[in-house]
Amino acid sequence: MPSTHNKDKPWDIPTIDKWQEPEFKQEDNSSGQPFTEESSFATLFPKYREAYLRQVWGEVTRTLEKKGIACVLDLVEGSMTVKTTLKTYDPAAILKGRDLIKLLARSVPYPQAVKILEDDAMACDVIKIGNLVGNKERFIKRRQRILGPNGNTLRALELLTQCYILVQGNTVAAMGGYKGLKEVRRVVEDCMRNVHPIYHIKELMIKRELAKNPELANESWDRFLPHFKKRNVQRRKPKVVKEKKQYTPFPPPQQPRQIDLQMDSGEYFLSKREKSQQAEEKRREQREERKEERKKEREKDFVPPKEENEIKKNRRKHKRTADEP
Repeated sequence: MPSTHNKDKPWDIPTIDKWQEPEFKQEDNSSGQPFTEESSFATLFPKYREAYLRQVWGEVTRTLEKKGIACVLDLVEGSMTVKTTLKTYDPAAILKGRDLIKLLARSVPYPQAVKILEDDAMACDVIKIGNLVGNKERFIKRRQRILGPNGNTLRALELLTQCYILVQGNTVAAMGGYKGLKEVRRVVEDCMRNVHPIYHIKELMIKRELAKNPELANESWDRFLPHFKKRNVQRRKPKVVKEKKQYTPFPPPQQPRQIDLQMDSGEYFLSKREKSQQAEEKRREQREERKEERKKEREKDFVPPKEENEIKKNRRKHKRTADEP
């Protein structure tokens, strides 16, 4: 029986953008009553963000009040909280407020972070990269690849994905469209897995040019995209020439046991007290030897250098003795 769900709908026309989210106004709330439950979200922020947050918190409060959202900055616990109030009419406003405080905690400046409230087509994604690489030095090198020399790689990613990207600490914060955020996450995670971002940048540039051609809209682009093979090139180890040992059919002589060595030296027949005394004497001798070595090293700085007159006299003396018959 053929499916009846795949029929063309009357509203399926090219002029309609299905991803567009219409603005939710206060008139759209048909009941006109406040929410029955209070929703709240909280996030922690690092100590170095405290001064900046105190500076911009007045603007954050005024902006969220327009949406009917209350916010609290707790400097003792180091947290930011947003919650709904009796004036809240948009159910999605609390989610936008949650994204706002999350971006502010990850060092995104307020003029950029506040766009998450204004533009409905704007979304955000905080990518955690701290647990993807175990070695700290390797993690710093791979994180630097996302930035590139003078930030050129990051700027190229922003232009190709139409997203704002900020690398800070163990996270990468991105703001933009849903399609661009998906590409940013793929590039960042692959970079931390030792795939250089330049490969993804080349692929995105080719896709951007192919999208301009309407003839290729319904075709597969795999034949145009580059395929990079991962090559695990091992570094050359220094060549060590091993000496060939002479072959002998006889096995090596049996090594004496520790008990045999103790019996030969007479240590086996000593009592426990005598053994401890002998070990203490050895340790004392070793301490004395190390003490003498340190003393000689310290006295090296106080030995006066030989003067030039003495060196010349010694040379003349040796010369005279050599000339005498």
